[in-house]
Order: sequence, then C-alpha cells, then structure tokens
Amino acid sequence: MSLSCFKAYDIRGRLGTELNTDIAYRIGRGFARTLGAGRFVLGRDCRETSEDLARAVSQALRDEGSEVLDLGLSGTEEMYFATTHFGANGGICVTASHNPMDWNGMKMVRAGSAPLDAQTGLYCIRTLAEEDNFGAVKAGGRLRDVAEEARAAYVERVLSFVELGSLRPLHILVNAGNGAAGPTFDAIDAELTARGAPLRFTRMHHRPDGRFPNGIPNPLLKENQPETSKAVRAAGADLGVAWDGDFDRCFFFDHTGAFIDGEYAVGLLADAFLAKDPGATIIHDPRIIWNTQDIVANAGGRSVQAPTGHAFIKQAMRDEDAVYGGEMSAHHYFRDFVYCDSGMVPLLLIAELVSRNGTLRDLVAARRAAFPSSGEINFTLTHPGKAIARVHAEFAPKARAIDDTDGLGFDLGVWRFNLRSSNTEPVVRLNVEARGDVAKVAEGVALVRSLLSG
Repeated sequence: MSLSCFKAYDIRGRLGTELNTDIAYRIGRGFARTLGAGRFVLGRDCRETSEDLARAVSQALRDEGSEVLDLGLSGTEEMYFATTHFGANGGICVTASHNPMDWNGMKMVRAGSAPLDAQTGLYCIRTLAEEDNFGAVKAGGRLRDVAEEARAAYVERVLSFVELGSLRPLHILVNAGNGAAGPTFDAIDAELTARGAPLRFTRMHHRPDGRFPNGIPNPLLKENQPETSKAVRAAGADLGVAWDGDFDRCFFFDHTGAFIDGEYAVGLLADAFLAKDPGATIIHDPRIIWNTQDIVANAGGRSVQAPTGHAFIKQAMRDEDAVYGGEMSAHHYFRDFVYCDSGMVPLLLIAELVSRNGTLRDLVAARRAAFPSSGEINFTLTHPGKAIARVHAEFAPKARAIDDTDGLGFDLGVWRFNLRSSNTEPVVRLNVEARGDVAKVAEGVALVRSLLSG
C-alpha cells in the first residue's frame, strides 16, 4: 500500500483516504522501530480527529515496547521542547496546523528534537508502514501522563527569553483562532501575572474548537487578517498577535491594526538578540534578505542564509550555533529552545522590544522605508519550468549576482527578487525587494509577472 500522506518533512493527508487510525497505527510502529524503541513524546492539536489518531499512535508505540509520554492537547513546539526535556528517542504531534478541515497529519522529530526527513529516517518509516509487517506485539509498553509537568517546564523556558523587569504596561490582543494555543497561552499568562509582569491581554477565539467556527486558523492569508486588525483597534491594544492551528507560527499587528510582514518581524527579532548577544549568528531564508542582513551587519552580528523550510533552517542553526533563525513565513527558531520554532517566544520578545524602544508601528516603519518588499506573490502556471527559464534568460545577463540557494535570486543593484517553484503544485512564488524605492518593487513585480505570463 502506497502512503501518499508522507511529505518531505512530515505527514499530511486527507482523512479517510490518505490518513486514518489504521495508517496512523502503522506509522507509529514504523516510527518506533526506525528510531529505536524506548521513550517517545506524543501531543495533539484540537482537530476533531486528532484524539483518535493520537490514540492509535500511542497504542502503536506501546506495541513496540516503548514508553509514551502523553502531553494531551498541546502545540507542536511543546512536543519539540518535551522531547529534549525528557530525553526521549523522538516526538510526534498529531496536527494539520492550518490545513483544511478534511486533513490531518503528524509533525515528528528525532532525539534532541532534531528534524526528521528522508535522509534521517522518514522514508524508512514510510516503507515499514507500507509493508505493515510488524509481527507480534512487544512487551513493556506503557503510557504516562506528563501534561502538567511538561507544560510547567515549557512555560519556564519560554519566560526565560525575556527580562520581565524590562516590560512596561502593555495591552496585547491575542487571537488563537480556536486552535490549540489557548490553554498553553493561559499557562504562560498565569505565570506572567504571578511574577508581576505588567502585561494585559484581550483574548479572541480563545477556546480550542476542532470545528474552527471562525475559519481555519491561518493568519498568513490576507482574507483572514482584517478580523484581527479590527479587533486590535476596537480593543485599543498596543499590538496584536495571531497564531495558526498548532501555534508554531505567530503573526503581528501594530496598534493601528496594520499587519507586520514576516520579513520585518525577522529583522526585529534578530536585532533584539544581537542587543543581548553582540556578534551572534543569525539564520535567515533566501526570499527577502536585505532588511535582515542590514540589521545584522549594523548590530555587529553575522548573517547566514539557509534554504527555506524548517529542516534546513534547524540544521543551519545547529551547524552555525546560531542564536536565532527566522523565515518570512513567520517561523522563528531559537538556539535556547532546542533549536526549534516557537510561536509563543516571539510574542514575549516583541513585547520586550516595544517596552524598550517604542511602538511596533514606528519600529517597522523605518525598516519598510529602507527596504520595501512585495510580500510573497503566487502564480499558478501550466508550465512553471518554461516560465522560470524565460525569467532567467531575461535577467541573468543584467544581474550583479545570482543566488541558487533556494530557487533563483537575482540581485539587480537597487532591487532584487527571488523566484521559487513549488515542489507539490504548479505554482511559482515571487518575492521582490528594493533599497529605499517602493516604486522599484512595483516595477519589478510587473516585469517578472509579464515574463511568467508570456
């Protein structure tokens, strides 16, 4: 049986056909057999099917003779943290994050919370799950509820990223999108309150509800942003944050309700870390780079580019011992958070940055003026390869430099663009940036668009 739910770095599939409890069970046994039976962390998001899928995975791990440390309802980042905290062989979070309602999946890591991909065992797991020839159930498997212990340790680690005494009174709107973030955030807020942090929060769509009555939690979609924007203004909040379904991504809004594009959040967080750790290394993805590179250089740090995608960023973080890594897609990675991404740590870091330096709007405005960008623009094309070849033929002779780290990046002096083809669909993704000239961004988008559609 071929399992199409296996993707490059995780499990994602349509319920019933591509993923069900039987498939989840086989994946669980293959996971334990590949990584070595021992101890595994297991969490799940709030989708209506996640509890049943997690129960099947739990049984599979125990049938391989393993101990299962159950986090219950939790975010992917809590699984990342707990895998290292408990010295587990690996971890699984049953989640489809921001995928449609009829999907579910799993995010998985190895010991030390290291990413799992084709080279490190994912395809071996797929082969074992497809063959479904596991034999007799093994003895010794057991289940342990560690939800309370794990969350307490996780909250302590999240709070360790900021100096609570530096925080000034701020009112922050938080939108959990009816995803898994609500209970975890409440635990963080309770500890902030206990320690006297002067932060006040207005909660929105806070209760986990796997039916997602307010829409699939994906704040990156432009059509999903106005609701949070309006709520920030209505509450008179100093800033807003919205999470996706498993809250490993977070998205920011300033006090006017304006959405903060991911590349500017990366720059702000890089600056925040370099203020505390001068000379540190920062990892960034290759789509929009000039703003981050400028901030890092001016702060005396070192910037290193890595291909887009969590496995690449996490590996670069480890290779370079980078203090922070960021992608414009709103994934933020931290050395002191087991080199993994978190959607809660950035909230506290941005609150600290605003407390020290002024409004989020003012902090971002200067960077937008210095390095305006287009944001990611997607083109659905019949023949993406031919379209990209036309772009290459036009710009290669004119480019100061061509970067093939991920797709194609063309440096044209006052403006630059990155063009990437999707691995899974006939879509080409374009990002354009300029040096202090917003008109060049629009001009660049128009030029590339004409070639792609030609």
